[in-house]
Amino acid sequence: MTYSIGVVGATGQVGREFLRILEEGDRPDLPVKSLRLFASERSAGKRISVRGQDHLVERAEPDPKLFKGLDFVLTAIGDHEARTYSPVIAKAGALNVDKSNAWRMEPSVPLVVPEVNPRDAREHHGIIAGPNCSTIQMVVALWPIHQVNPIERIVVDTYQAVSGTGWRAVDELHAQTAAQVCGDELPRQVYPHQIHQNLIPEIGGYKGDGLYSEERKMIDETRKIFHLPDLRVSATCVRVPVAIGHSEAIHIELERPMQPDEAREILRGAPGVVVVDNPVQSEYPMPIEAAGQDPVYVGRVRSDPSHPRGLALWVVGDNLRKGAALNAIQVFELIARNGWRSPAVRQEVHA
Repeated sequence: MTYSIGVVGATGQVGREFLRILEEGDRPDLPVKSLRLFASERSAGKRISVRGQDHLVERAEPDPKLFKGLDFVLTAIGDHEARTYSPVIAKAGALNVDKSNAWRMEPSVPLVVPEVNPRDAREHHGIIAGPNCSTIQMVVALWPIHQVNPIERIVVDTYQAVSGTGWRAVDELHAQTAAQVCGDELPRQVYPHQIHQNLIPEIGGYKGDGLYSEERKMIDETRKIFHLPDLRVSATCVRVPVAIGHSEAIHIELERPMQPDEAREILRGAPGVVVVDNPVQSEYPMPIEAAGQDPVYVGRVRSDPSHPRGLALWVVGDNLRKGAALNAIQVFELIARNGWRSPAVRQEVHA
C-alpha cells in the first residue's frame, strides 16, 4: 500500500526538514504515492523539489475539500492555526500529526513518541500531537530506564539551540557574530537580549508561577506520555548560541539504586538511542555531532553523589529531526504498520 501525504507549513523549518527526510531515501513503512505541500499565501506558488520531482506549494485554507484524498497530513504551523486546521483535516478523512502546542494537553488527543508510548496512537480521533522537542529527546532516553527501575523524580536543565525559535533566530545569531567581528552594533529583533556569546534562561512566555512555558511543557508532557500525572519533574530551559541541537543535563531519582553500567547497558539496547560515553577519551554527545542525525545521544552516565538512588545523564539530539519532523514521520509509520489510520482501531501493536 502507498500513501498520499500532505504538509501544511511546508516552507517552514519543520516542514522543510520533513521533506528532507523523505528526500534521503525510501522508508519501507511509509511508501509515498503522492505529496502535496501547503503554506501561507506569501509562500504559495513556490516550487520545492523532492526526490527529483517539483511540487507546487498550494495556498493553505481550512477547507476539508482541500485535504480530501490524503492519508496523512503533518501540520507544522502556529498554535492558533493548528486549532483551525486539525479538525478540518480529520474531517476530510486524513490523519493529522500536529507539531504545535495546540493539542498536546487535550485529554482526547494522544501525545506520542513511538519509542515510548506507541499504543497511545491507536486511540486517536484523527489528530495526534507531537511533543515539544526538548521533551521528546528526554523521554526517549529515560523511558528504557523507567521500564526497569521506575523513575520517581526528574530534574532537567536544557541548553536549547536557536533553531527551536525559528530560522530568523538562526539568522540573528549569525548576524550578531558577524557584527561583533566587524565592530558593528549587534542587531537584535528575535530575543530580548543578544544571543551571541550569551545564554538566555527564558524560553516561551512567562507563566506567572516562576516558570516559562517551555519548562511547563516539559513537566506536563512528560507526565502525560509516561501516564504518571503526579511524576515529580523540574525543568530549567536555557537558550544557547548554537544553531541546531538541544542538550540536556538530567538527574533522576529511581525506586532502587542502579549502577551506571546497568543504565548504559539498558540504553544500548533501547530504540532510537546511541550511547557515547567514554569520558577518559573525551567522548560524549555534543550538538555539533548530533545535528543532522536521527538518534538521541546519551553520555556522561554516572551516579549522583547527592542521592543514593540517583543517576545523572547528558542527552543530546537534533531538535528539528527527532525533536520534530522525524518523530512525525515515525508516528505515520507506526499508524501505517498497524493499520490504525481509522480512528480508535484496537489491534496488536507493532512498535
